[in-house]
Amino acid sequence: MTEHGPQPVERQLPTEEAHDLISLVRDLIRREIEPHAAEEEDAGHFPREVFGLLSASGLLALPYSEEFGGGDQPYEVYLQVLEELAAARLTVGLGVSVHTLACHALAGYGTKEQRQEHLPAMLGGGLLGAYCLSEPSSGSDAASLRTRATRTGDTWTLEGTKAWITHGGVADFYTVLARTGGQGPHGITAFLVPGDAPGLSAAPPERKMGMKGSPTAQLHFDGVEIGDSRRLGAEGQGFAIALDALDSGRLGIAACAVGVAQAALDQALAFVTERRQFGRPLSDFQGLRFMLADMATQIEAGRSLYLAAARLRDGGRPFSRQAAMAKLFCTDAAMRVTTDAVQLMGGYGYTADFPAERYMREAKVLQIVEGTNQIQRMVIARHLAGPETHGG
Repeated sequence: MTEHGPQPVERQLPTEEAHDLISLVRDLIRREIEPHAAEEEDAGHFPREVFGLLSASGLLALPYSEEFGGGDQPYEVYLQVLEELAAARLTVGLGVSVHTLACHALAGYGTKEQRQEHLPAMLGGGLLGAYCLSEPSSGSDAASLRTRATRTGDTWTLEGTKAWITHGGVADFYTVLARTGGQGPHGITAFLVPGDAPGLSAAPPERKMGMKGSPTAQLHFDGVEIGDSRRLGAEGQGFAIALDALDSGRLGIAACAVGVAQAALDQALAFVTERRQFGRPLSDFQGLRFMLADMATQIEAGRSLYLAAARLRDGGRPFSRQAAMAKLFCTDAAMRVTTDAVQLMGGYGYTADFPAERYMREAKVLQIVEGTNQIQRMVIARHLAGPETHGG
């Protein structure tokens, strides 16, 4: 008979190698992440040493080509690794997703020479990346960004400010979207900027309600000069590159959301099966059992949705609509599940003695990053009904 209470997720993986990879990840989590997660998050400690370990273990390179030091793993596998990491500590899971996003432009649009020069160190050399699209006045309307790159000969000079940058101030490299032409999406170009470039500085990290261990900061580009060899893709192609990256990044956020929700369910389930009221376990009460059933169903549905989108991506098929659906559903589900976990645990759930309240605070940001869930609904609707018309 199966023991009741939290159980490891039974994963459907395509290869025996993938099963071994998940076992490796779970072992690393038990040894290096879980023991310090609550204390370090509370203290606002960024676990740079953990990212170094992940890099050395090949876990920052999973979906990229083996030719450049990647793991050659399908997204179906990579996302389930992300889910495991996010369940242990969202700062780590989201950090891996952001690093993967930061490598996307070079891996997908860089020249062979650029990839050979930079990718091995980015994927397995202990480096950590960040992705710079949003600005103080252009969040959801990313095509209106104002950071400008001006060319003189073979040198580009960047001026402007980026906002809400995960790993801002601690990253070793930044994939930066800057305006090189006229207004709108066609005047934007992508660049690879070293973290120690003269003229690049970070503001103090934002003070956030959750994910306190993950630095989020503005970046200031004050005459930052880089060579044309660090331009990624063609001039004016940057916004298309950014959108392509965000489709994949949204799947990363969806997987992270399912991980946080799973951790919250496991916490709540352990609590209600152990705690007794009115002479019997809380898990005996039908109202609470129904809440658990709904939580588990939302998690399973979310996992199936992001994996279905990942399999489309792995098969080379369009997946933009499904990625937006996965990000929307999984992050909304995480918010509901984590809120219910706090409720199931009563006063204990509201205290910092248990991680449920942290999961609830962390779930909120997942509805916002990499396109708010209102933007996801716009993306989905455009796929269904075509672009909006603005005529009279």
